[in-house]
Amino acid sequence: MSGKTEILYTRRYRDDAVNLLKPEAFPLYTATAFGANSLSEIKEAYRQGYTYIRTNNPDREVLANQVTALEAPGMKRESLIFSSGMASISNTLEALLSPGDHIITHRSLYGETQGVLKLLKEKMGVESDSVDLNDPQSVRRCIRPNTRLLYAEVCANPNMDLVDIPAVAQLAHEHGLLLMMDNTFTSAVSIKPLTLGADIVISSMTKFMCGHSDVILGCMTSTPEIVEKVYPVSKLLGTPADPFPCWQAIRSLETLFLRVETQMRNAAALAAFFESDPHVVRVNHPSLDSFPQRDVAKKLWKDDAAMAGIMSIVLNTEDEAKMDAFMRKLKYAHYATTLGGIHTTLNHPCTSSHRNMPDDQRRAVGITPAMLRVSVGIEDVEDLKEDFHAAFAALDA
Repeated sequence: MSGKTEILYTRRYRDDAVNLLKPEAFPLYTATAFGANSLSEIKEAYRQGYTYIRTNNPDREVLANQVTALEAPGMKRESLIFSSGMASISNTLEALLSPGDHIITHRSLYGETQGVLKLLKEKMGVESDSVDLNDPQSVRRCIRPNTRLLYAEVCANPNMDLVDIPAVAQLAHEHGLLLMMDNTFTSAVSIKPLTLGADIVISSMTKFMCGHSDVILGCMTSTPEIVEKVYPVSKLLGTPADPFPCWQAIRSLETLFLRVETQMRNAAALAAFFESDPHVVRVNHPSLDSFPQRDVAKKLWKDDAAMAGIMSIVLNTEDEAKMDAFMRKLKYAHYATTLGGIHTTLNHPCTSSHRNMPDDQRRAVGITPAMLRVSVGIEDVEDLKEDFHAAFAALDA
């Protein structure tokens, strides 16, 4: 055998290694395809699913099983892992909707999800109505013969608008509709919509689930029948996640509870601190008695310190120069166009997620230039309080 050939065929496992398939950390399988030595072997490979990376991959499958265990404990459910949170939304809707269908969405919806709905209308004639899903009469008035599903976020971005999941699920099922929930802002550590009656749950794993601001992934969990409809669409559109981010996410999920439970406790404590400071005129966090949907929050959660690791606050000024001075004075919290990471970050909806919405429409849903979204990290919460307290002084200048 020449050296040219030998270098290609010496990468073999030891056949006599008893613990080779029992690694302490799950391996990263970057191979684009898996080989076979015979037709019978390749047929068995197709049955098992490991043939081509877009069709299946061990890292993606292990991660999907982890997500299912998180979102649907004890339930007969399955999960798919996508290249991004937006892929999980768009692929699921495209797979389940047909030209001329109609859906009903909650009044508060992530801006790019609205963009997906706009494309579905332009390309497929799928229409949508936006209402308060907590108002049964408003929902019933919107239901048409071609209505297929209700869509909402557990906590909406950035005003934390909630949906009474059990009540909305019951309403949906009374009319033969599916309820699809976005669990990005809360995660399955906080709440499990499928156990409360939802039919489909999706998340941007990029946020709290992965939690280190270095992975882009999305997931969807539902019944095997629904997953079977979505999977071919994802495969053909090329949106299944690559192995490396899946491998990163497998590791991230092993610390999920440690991270997110700390973030939620910190957020509840920080929300109470913000509410006591005169520089903050409103705090949107479901743990507070001042929260407009406190009754819904108490129904969905039993523990105020286990609701959400994120909130929004409204400062006492819309003066951009003062807000800039405040943000520059912060030592720990800093601006970022993402959320859910282990570091506390700020976001300004009027210049990011809702920048294309007219000002009067933003203000109608409580989004003003004085609003900041705060994604709380795992820092010592007393350090965060001191940091914000010192920075708030800049608003008095």
